[in-house]
This record gives sequence, C-alpha cells and structure tokens, in this order.
Amino acid sequence: MKYQVLLKVLAALLACTALTMSIPLVAALVFGENEMLAPFLLPLATVLVSSSIIILMTKKYKISFTAADGFLIVFLAWVCICLMGSVPYVMSGCPGGFSGAFFESVSGFTTTGATVFVDVEALPRSLLLWRAMTHWLGGMGIVVISVVLLPLLGAGGFQLIRAEASGSEKDRITPKITTTAKLLWLLYVALTVFNLLLLRLGGMNWFESVLHAFSTMASGGFSSRNQSIAAYHSPYIEWVTGIFMLLASFNFSLIYRLLRGKIGDLLHNSEARAYGLIILVSVSLITFSLLSRNPSGGIPAGGNALLLGGSGFEPALRQAVFHTASILSTTGFSAGDFNLWPPLARACLFFLMFTGGCSGSTAGGIKVIRYVVLCRQAGNEMKKLLYPRGVFSVQLNKKAGRKDLVYGAAAFVFLYFVMVFAAALLVSSAGFDVFSSLNAALLSLGNIGLGQGIFGPGSAFTMVPGYVRWGLSFIMIAGRLELWTALVFFSREYWRQ
Repeated sequence: MKYQVLLKVLAALLACTALTMSIPLVAALVFGENEMLAPFLLPLATVLVSSSIIILMTKKYKISFTAADGFLIVFLAWVCICLMGSVPYVMSGCPGGFSGAFFESVSGFTTTGATVFVDVEALPRSLLLWRAMTHWLGGMGIVVISVVLLPLLGAGGFQLIRAEASGSEKDRITPKITTTAKLLWLLYVALTVFNLLLLRLGGMNWFESVLHAFSTMASGGFSSRNQSIAAYHSPYIEWVTGIFMLLASFNFSLIYRLLRGKIGDLLHNSEARAYGLIILVSVSLITFSLLSRNPSGGIPAGGNALLLGGSGFEPALRQAVFHTASILSTTGFSAGDFNLWPPLARACLFFLMFTGGCSGSTAGGIKVIRYVVLCRQAGNEMKKLLYPRGVFSVQLNKKAGRKDLVYGAAAFVFLYFVMVFAAALLVSSAGFDVFSSLNAALLSLGNIGLGQGIFGPGSAFTMVPGYVRWGLSFIMIAGRLELWTALVFFSREYWRQ
C-alpha cells in the first residue's frame, strides 16, 4: 500500500470524526461556556483543513488495499482519533496532564468508561456531551460510520470493517456490507432514541437523558453524576438502564432479525441461549446472596448503601439485574457500592468480568460465543475418550461448525489471559496489590471501566502514574479491536508481507 493511500484514508476517517466536534461546539455556545469554544474549535478546524489538503493532494491515487493494510489503517485511525479527541481535555485542564487526557479520550472511544476525573459534576456541560459522544461514536465503530458516510473509501471499506468489527460472527444481514452497516446503524440510533425517551419519562432532564442514552447503548459507562446511576435514587431508571444495557450487549444482527419476525433465529442461536443462561444464573446467585445476608433485603446495618429504594425481594433483584447487565455488557454503570456486597455476590460480578457480551454487539470482553465453542469442543474431547474412532464437530446454531473456529477461539482466549496478566504486572509495578492490579487489567482489556476494590464505583485513574495510564490506554485499544488488530504488528510475518 502506498503511503499516499494511507494518508488519504486516515484523513477521511479523521475528518468524519472531527465534524462531530461541531455538536459540543454549538453546545458550548448555547450554554454560554465561552472557555470551551477554543478547545473544540481548534482541533475541528485544524483537522478539517489538513484533511482537505491531504485528500486534494492524493486525489489521483485510487484507494485499494488488502486485509493486512486494513489492520494498519484501523489501528492508526483509532490512535489518531483518540489523540484528536484528547485536545478538549488538555485545553480544559484535565487531571494527569496529557497522559490523563489521552487516557480519557481512549476510554471514551473504546467505550471503557474509566475516568481520570474525580468530580465529573464540575465539568462544563459541553465537555460532558463530548465524553458521551465519544462513547456513542465508538460503540458501533468509527470506521463503520465512515464506510457508510464516505463513498471515498469504495471497495476497501469491507477490509476496514473486517479489521475493526468485534466478535467472531461477522455475518451479514444483506448481501452488501455497506447496506448492512447502514441498517445496523439505524437500529443503533433507534434504540438510543427509545432509551433516551424512557429515561426522560423517568425524571431525567433532556441533557442527562441524552448523555446516559449515548453511554448505555454504546456499553460505555460515562455519567454526568459522580455516583453514576445511583445518584438518581430511581428504581425505574435502574430497570430501564439495566434492560438497555442487556440489549446493547446482544447481537445487533439477531435483534434486527427478531424485529422482522424471525423468532426461530433466536431460539436456534447457540450464543443467545448461552447468554440467557449466564444472565439467569448470575442474577439468581446474586439475588440469593443479597437476601441471605439480610432477609429483609440485604441492607447492611447503618443505611441503604447496598440496595437503593427500600428493602425486600424487588430491590435485591433489581440490583442483581442492573449490575449483572453492567458488568456483562462491559458498560460499567453503578447503582450502589457493590464493594459492600456479600462475598458470593462480589465473586459473581468478578467472574463476569472474564465474560463479555455477545458477538456483533457494542460490548467488549472475550464474548460468549468463544466460550460456547470451547465448551462444545471440551465435550467432544470427552466423547473421544469413549469413542476413539469417532468424528465429532462443534455444533453451532444446530449446524456443524468449522474446525478453525476452535483454533481461533482457543488462541484468542489464551492471548486474552496473557494480556490480562501483562497489564496486571504493569499496574502492580506502581505499588498496587494483586487484586487491584487484576481488576485494573480486566476493566481495561474488557472495556468494562469498573472493577472492585479501589477501582470500584467512584474511582478515578489519577491515582495511577502516567506510564501506567499510557500502558492501559494501549490495552483498551487492543481490547476494543479484538486484540489481533493491535497485536498483529508485533508479528514478523506481517512486516515480511
């Protein structure tokens, strides 16, 4: 691939994202936040002018690249976009300096939700809007947006989606990839609007409804309140947010088929059935644990910090559903301090951090489909002990799966755990204990944003040194890009090609 083509595509992707900065810029004007005009106007104008010049200078070069080139473009695009997105934080005095601003930007675009701000309620409203928008833009993929909006990318757009899209099942719902992207984005927008309206009916003002709808559907976790969803003391908002977090972590292609009346696709989908089972078991165990702590509702002596909105079965069930959805979908909202929960309930949430949502969703993590594949293969290995000459295949959606699915899932899970351990060592080098380091690694690589202990509800990453924030920023990008796109550059074979 010629470097002119690389610059042309990067310029187009950056220009698309830069245009979205006009929204918080207008918000700064409306809210009278004059100090925020320059932080948004400067990167917007700089990127648009420079991108226009690059596109004009490379106009004669036809865009054509391979899948390997797509990996490089996507990774560089994410890094450049995160750098551009960090400018408003730097110019508004972000804690932690440039490393803190870049960490916040990466956390937003990768829908992680970890933050360096201790008091988010003190931030300008335009900056809060930008934080939520980075979630929403990154949720379904910045590259996907650009492929839909820019015919400039042409046939090469599919290679970008292959490199950027999450999940191991990248099935199309229409023959054309651009048409599929448009339909999924329309569904994404529709669910966001529906979530926004329901939050507004629950008592949130319009501004906060927009912010939380953006964060929820993107599986992000940025909130305009220091106590996240717990600040509203509203069972209704908790139920609505919990349900939409689960929707966001479900396969969007499958949701589209369900809306078209294809219920059989849901009933026969192996990942969907496994995902439902995980939710059912987790919610049941957490609810039982909370109620067994105190039959009246699990509220510890001295207040209602554990369960909000009263005592009894409903608050325990609501907290179990909400936080199961929050961790499993890798959103990271909190509706209370689960550090006060009984050990069984906390253990359930901790193990959910290793899971993630469904393929083809906005959720991060390992993804349920990979566990399904490995579990089926484990069953096949047991059968081989009884029938040494038997031939067994992994059954997915009542069809025989390819053998390479097993290899791919096993390799990914192995590499995921290696990355978790490496990130935990990085955090522990700054003096944090093993459990805290493991939580920081999991919440970064899984794009969860919320862990337990000192990295639990209300935590801010200003407590970690700058070099740790840089390392975790790379970990967040790697997790968002399903590891391979970020790590393929460490392979000799890639550069030989």
